Amino acid sequence: MTENSSDGSSQNAASPSQIATAYHEAGHAVMAYVLGRLVEKVTVSPAQLQTGGFRLGACKMQKGRSRPSQDHVEDEVLILLAGMVGESHYTQRYCEAGAAQDLQAVKRVLSTRTPRERQLQRRAQRLLDKTEHLLNGQVNRRAIAMIANELLEKETISGRAVRHLLQEAARE
Repeated sequence: MTENSSDGSSQNAASPSQIATAYHEAGHAVMAYVLGRLVEKVTVSPAQLQTGGFRLGACKMQKGRSRPSQDHVEDEVLILLAGMVGESHYTQRYCEAGAAQDLQAVKRVLSTRTPRERQLQRRAQRLLDKTEHLLNGQVNRRAIAMIANELLEKETISGRAVRHLLQEAARE
């Protein structure tokens, strides 16, 4: 089930890969907002990484500007997993290949607290379940679709635009 903008034009012109990337980045942005993190900008503009890799999009957070958190590590993992969950709202399945960098980061972050592989897998699954729960509500699903459509139309949007779309999704 694809959630389109009112006229669907932004998704009609985009490839399935571009649409999936837009939903992925929108998932990161919505989760950041849910957790009280401020988003600086979100983009689906491809770029070369300094490490030599390649990324299809990015959700950049404002440094040092967030609501106090009881568990910063958990929040970071929830935001990382939210891309894959957001993308699944479009693809109807988890695309681990598309989320490979995020999943590596999840493993790296969790391994600082959970040294055993089995415990790490259980904690990652628990946090994935929590991410699904937080993003599968009607308002957050609508917000992800609205942000994805805006990204497909404009390629890069500001944190202010993200906040506006989240508020608009809550009003509908």
